[in-house]
Amino acid sequence: MSADLEPIAPATAVNLYLDHREPELSEKSLTNQRYRLNSFIEWTQSKGIENMNELTGRDLHEFRVWRRQGKGSEYGEVSKVTLRGILATLRKFLEFCASIDAVEQGMRERVLLPEVDPEEASKDEKLDTEHAEAILDHLDRYQYASREHVIFGILWHTGIRLGSLRSLDLDDFDADGQYLQLRHRPETGTPLKNGRAAERSIAVGDFYTEVIQEYIENHRDSVTDDYGREPLITSDRGRLSETPIRSTVYQWTRPCMVGECPHGENPESCEYMTRDTASGCPSSRSPHGIRRGSITKHLRDGTPEEVVSDRMNVSNDVLDQHYDQRSEREKMEVRREFIDDA
Repeated sequence: MSADLEPIAPATAVNLYLDHREPELSEKSLTNQRYRLNSFIEWTQSKGIENMNELTGRDLHEFRVWRRQGKGSEYGEVSKVTLRGILATLRKFLEFCASIDAVEQGMRERVLLPEVDPEEASKDEKLDTEHAEAILDHLDRYQYASREHVIFGILWHTGIRLGSLRSLDLDDFDADGQYLQLRHRPETGTPLKNGRAAERSIAVGDFYTEVIQEYIENHRDSVTDDYGREPLITSDRGRLSETPIRSTVYQWTRPCMVGECPHGENPESCEYMTRDTASGCPSSRSPHGIRRGSITKHLRDGTPEEVVSDRMNVSNDVLDQHYDQRSEREKMEVRREFIDDA
């Protein structure tokens, strides 16, 4: 332990940190950070650590394992995605602690963040409705009918898969009928996940019909793909591939794009602000996370499961097991609307 450190209890250090962050964080963000750090306080108490000066890299590893497993804790086991968010907050807290001589400089870097691949993250995480609407409000106002606006708007309002989005051609959009037509075309590079069974027409409504129409007229690159088809979502090189679509979604679902960072990072210095690193942000979401959020919103709004199943091309069993995020109470309230008072 360095002689320059000043003794301080973990709980006291956490309170000082939260007091320091209060002017710049929303009430919700502050509550989230307090909840995450309370588990750290509980762990230090269980280990008999009464002074932050005593903290070591080995201790931080033990906390990481303890928090992930949830053994002997009221907080319970957490997913890798959730753990990453907890540890990101801990890193910011330790950075503050170093600034007040509570821990050694560089202690923040000893907190190792778990690697989370996009598919793993999408299993547990969905895009919340409030966050999706904030992103779309921003795009509606500042980037109307841009490629990003069309990508995000279609994914959220239709709940289709990434592969389905990139499969769309110009003539799959019917402005008069206000719908998109999904076709299985593996021989020309755009198969649908469930083959011909996934072929269907999807209504898009007045607003997004206008958005797509203006995108086509003013912002779409007028190109063909390698098979001579005219894609709907393009770059100057042809049909947009999956990677830039994923990157667009990761970038726009970072909370700091439309609000505050819940992890206490400064957007000017955050390591996840580049296009290549955006997926590492604990709060960014994959295209599948948008699909999960969209399906959940439809169900919560009272859309019958059969309609959601057909529109999103997902079986009722898979819908119930992997996508339906509603509580039992929410399901009951939706059912109530279809049942006469007895």
